[in-house]
Amino acid sequence: MRRTMMLTLAAALSCAPLLAEAPPQLFAKAKEQFRLGAYPAALETLQVLESETAKPENENYRSALLPALHFYRGACYAALGRGAQAREQFEVFLTHQPNASLDPAVYPRKVVAALEETRRSLARKGQGADPSSSPMNSLAQGYAAFRFAMQAEETTADEAWAEGPARYLLTSEERRQFSGLGGAAGRSEFVTAFWKSRDPSPETQDNEFREEFEKRVAFADSRFTQGETRGSMTDRGMVFVLLGPPTYIGRKPLTTGEDSGDAVSLKRYRSSDVRTASQPGGSGAARVARVDAVAGPGSLINEAAANWREVWHYRRERLPKEVPYLQVDFEFVTKKGYGQNVLQREAQILDTLERAKARLREAKA
Repeated sequence: MRRTMMLTLAAALSCAPLLAEAPPQLFAKAKEQFRLGAYPAALETLQVLESETAKPENENYRSALLPALHFYRGACYAALGRGAQAREQFEVFLTHQPNASLDPAVYPRKVVAALEETRRSLARKGQGADPSSSPMNSLAQGYAAFRFAMQAEETTADEAWAEGPARYLLTSEERRQFSGLGGAAGRSEFVTAFWKSRDPSPETQDNEFREEFEKRVAFADSRFTQGETRGSMTDRGMVFVLLGPPTYIGRKPLTTGEDSGDAVSLKRYRSSDVRTASQPGGSGAARVARVDAVAGPGSLINEAAANWREVWHYRRERLPKEVPYLQVDFEFVTKKGYGQNVLQREAQILDTLERAKARLREAKA
């Protein structure tokens, strides 16, 4: 596990622009101090590291280092016998890496025990307790504590702006207008007008709508990044940006054969792929082979690998008033050969998302 986690963090850091040397150097220093058992010194270094990543020029390091900060803080607290503080840090860490485990031959016994106790505590409190107060709703807790500084001067946009998180807000007409702009000045004016039209209190200096949207985007980017895909553009990020934190979250392994009764949502290919493969072209044998490749044996995913299902439960009070359901459950499946945290797009889910998008798009002053 230690090797896997280090490789993951190293890969994340390698993708960040080298804006400064301090964050990676500080991270390496904190890890070495922890390895040598200098836990108080490691905690001081981690505090400096957090301060450095809070600087605007080091923003791209922030999301890559966030899980590591919480893990090593928790590990230091656990090694020092400060169990309550260790569990607090490990709770946040486990929201990023819920399947993390530690090698007892590498980590101190107190650290391994604290992490496993935190995992068991989250599982217990996530069952039969009030979900709104459960650590399983750590997304809501994390979001409430998330520090976000709005950059009011950020009104410029490149040509890809409309394909970023703003796509959740753009109407068809606005998208058409933006695509027709040919210069940076025109795009800047468009973005300024775009946010101004959504300001619920234009008489004040703050734009509460934009601030909430940008905060959700920044939080999603810090929590849900997958490979080279920024967090707000993943399936989980999209749901979070549109709806905010869920009432509570559940997570469990996807056991062997469990998906056999839900074959539609776990197909490798969409129905459109089958239709495309069925189109005339080539010999009859070639056409049959194309169809068989996307609809025959091997087109379903039923591998007995370590996979899981994460469910975000939204109760009535956390849903937009336009959504008619008492509760909506968003299911994200991670499965080898299928994808990571893939939203299961059932009718109720798609309807809820469309209503949420419509509500945001109609929030124009």
